[in-house]
Amino acid sequence: AAALKKLAVDFAHPELGVVTSDPTATARCYFDRASAPQQEDKEEVEYRRQVLADAMALKKLAVDYAHPELAVVTSDTASTARCYFDRA
Repeated sequence: AAALKKLAVDFAHPELGVVTSDPTATARCYFDRASAPQQEDKEEVEYRRQVLADAMALKKLAVDYAHPELAVVTSDTASTARCYFDRA
């Protein structure tokens, strides 16, 4: 029962350190070591840029859909539209 309780505590509290009595028992921690910088090729960089651009465009569309009270911003001076709700 004591061994089962120890295993339950070890499972429920992973932040607690491991206590060992064997001085030769060692392990390499892959989470604390400094890793080499990741190398990316040009295709991965271009794909990431495209994915981020798509995500920004989708976010803009989601904001436009969720907030119809925001005014439409256009850069074309010749673009006009007739508002059927404001006319008398």
